[in-house]
Amino acid sequence: MKKTLILLITFCIISLGLYGYNSLFNKLSSEDTVKIFIVEKGSSVKSIANSLEKEGLIKDSSLFILYASLTNSHKNMQAGEYLLSPQMSTAQIINVLKKGETNKKSLTILEGWNINDIANYFEEKQIATKEEVFNLIGKPTEVEEKKELEELVKDFNLEKPDNISLEGYIFPDTYYIDSTDNLESIILKTLNNWNKKITPQLREAIKKQEKTVFEIMVVASMIEKEAKTIEDKKNVSDVLWKRLEIGMPLQICATVLYALGENKSKVYTSDTQIDSPYNTYKYNGLPLGPICNPGLDSILAAIYPDKNNYWYYLSSNEGEIFFSKTLEEHNYKKNIYLR
Repeated sequence: MKKTLILLITFCIISLGLYGYNSLFNKLSSEDTVKIFIVEKGSSVKSIANSLEKEGLIKDSSLFILYASLTNSHKNMQAGEYLLSPQMSTAQIINVLKKGETNKKSLTILEGWNINDIANYFEEKQIATKEEVFNLIGKPTEVEEKKELEELVKDFNLEKPDNISLEGYIFPDTYYIDSTDNLESIILKTLNNWNKKITPQLREAIKKQEKTVFEIMVVASMIEKEAKTIEDKKNVSDVLWKRLEIGMPLQICATVLYALGENKSKVYTSDTQIDSPYNTYKYNGLPLGPICNPGLDSILAAIYPDKNNYWYYLSSNEGEIFFSKTLEEHNYKKNIYLR
């Protein structure tokens, strides 16, 4: 009797072990299907396990919870949208949830885009309408204090006036999002990225120059629109800072186009008459704010210009920049390269 009982217990232990092993490490089904599974923020391991079992993605929620606890994975499961399959084992699913390998799609914000470009892109990607983007981060050239915007940026030291948009601070890069992201969370990703790029060392360098981060972003945005190579960016930067120092008009065509809300290859004399604080032909000093969202090269060029003897520059129809020391030299090059 005793021997029979021992055999029975041994059989039960082996059976449970095999059941547990098969449930944890073998795929549930050979069915070649993929399901979208969403883990909401703050979900408990129990609720995740129950949902997975209900969706037919795991065999036993209790074993899921036990294995997740034994491997210390239960504390690290990340919210997001996942693509899971019955062909995955329970252990594999736990590992995917622990690593946060969500079903993400990419968004690429290009250097030099302004808020209008970003709004069009987000609408095309069905993230938000243009109006929703403008309502959150402001419109180009619009001067309006927005409480919602200031609440959004309160954790970032942007040094930005309260009455203008986030133009200049939506850092150009590729971002990965899933269904749990909304417009606000995406904008926060871009601001976090910008905040990481503007390091304490860069902020200190700006402070030593007796400039502000905001001034750097304004100049960087003009550099982004005016030059392509790093060398040209640094030379343009020095021209702009020198002009600002002596009160000489910047006369940047890109600021006029921003004021007009247009994107064309040529600026006419009549265009430069527009009455806008972004028009650097009509008003001396910096425009009211950035005119686009610059990349890191342009930001660094604004902080660290290459000292030179140039006061003028022009871009040929092929995009090549020619620098001049005098107005006479500048006008001569105009006749050669801008015919």
